[in-house]
Amino acid sequence: MSDLFSPVQLGDLQLKNRIVLPPLTRCRSSQPGNVPNDLMCEYYTQRTSAGFMVTEGTQIEPRGQGYAWTPGIHSAEQIEGWKKITASVHANNGIIFCQLWHVGRVSHVTLQPNQQAPIAPSAIPATSVNVFIETGPQQGELTKPSMPRALSIEEIQEVVQLYKKAAENAKTAGFDGVELHCANGYLVNQFISAHSNQRDDIYGGSLENRLRFLKEIVMAVSEVFGSERVGVRFAPLFSSTDEERVYLGLVEEDPHHTYIEACKLLNDLNIGYLSIAEADWDNAPDLPVSFRQELRQVFTAPIIYSGKYTLEKAQYMLDQGWGDLFGFGRPFIANPDLPARLQHQWPLNELDPTSMYGGTEKGYTYYPYYR
Repeated sequence: MSDLFSPVQLGDLQLKNRIVLPPLTRCRSSQPGNVPNDLMCEYYTQRTSAGFMVTEGTQIEPRGQGYAWTPGIHSAEQIEGWKKITASVHANNGIIFCQLWHVGRVSHVTLQPNQQAPIAPSAIPATSVNVFIETGPQQGELTKPSMPRALSIEEIQEVVQLYKKAAENAKTAGFDGVELHCANGYLVNQFISAHSNQRDDIYGGSLENRLRFLKEIVMAVSEVFGSERVGVRFAPLFSSTDEERVYLGLVEEDPHHTYIEACKLLNDLNIGYLSIAEADWDNAPDLPVSFRQELRQVFTAPIIYSGKYTLEKAQYMLDQGWGDLFGFGRPFIANPDLPARLQHQWPLNELDPTSMYGGTEKGYTYYPYYR
């Protein structure tokens, strides 16, 4: 029987274990320019004992930013910054993918080029989420997103090419592959959801049309890395509590059907893996067993699950055959040597919730190793 500490194949990559550092926004890039820096390099290098690592959300273009101090992958300076990180990760036998991110309507005019309106499939604001804007040096505040404008068909196709260019930049920067952020109410998710996509052209209406943007992006970035080096992240939710609306900014009308059909499409496109981000707040509901079972039937490549996972829950999911790799977000923030701690049942450092976003090395690279 496999365990979480045994090697596993992810496409043509052999991973040393099944423990994943999932994408975790930390807001530590250098300004101006949202440039990855030496502090970020130290952070990722500390965590190379993970079998697989995915960067924090990394905007593919200036309009893709929804939070202050998040890094990009669209400028020469950003590419050079990431090169240092990937080189250090590889020198420590790590494998790292870049998460390509576009927030769409979940942004504010102060974060947009020339303070223009954010872009979206439809001119419908995100009313139940907040974005984080800079108000001064290392100072910021939460605010409501601005009213977006709807993209034209030609502009949508241009954004698809921006994803491809971002993948090319990620390859130049030395990444092993890319993950597409299609969760949490951001741009791709906005196209998938009938709540935020009320278009009447080829990108709206039927589920097939609402999945078209996703399909075109996957095909475009697969031309750069090959489909086995492409992953997709979803965050399906199966109820509509106030907490979930704050988390997502939108709720799928039929998440089971929507995401099963989306994953069938991705299976046909031969992507390398699927990443499922589960709700992770206190008392968050588990995904239905029926969904996990059908997802395993329709998607044959590895599946990563993340969201308040314990060693015991992850091993149970692996034993059931529902998941293959498991992300440990908050524990990995506080424990750079998390795989060893889990394997040997060593005590875990406590997370400092006040230093999650922005700041210095405190709460970022200062957490100690066990031994």
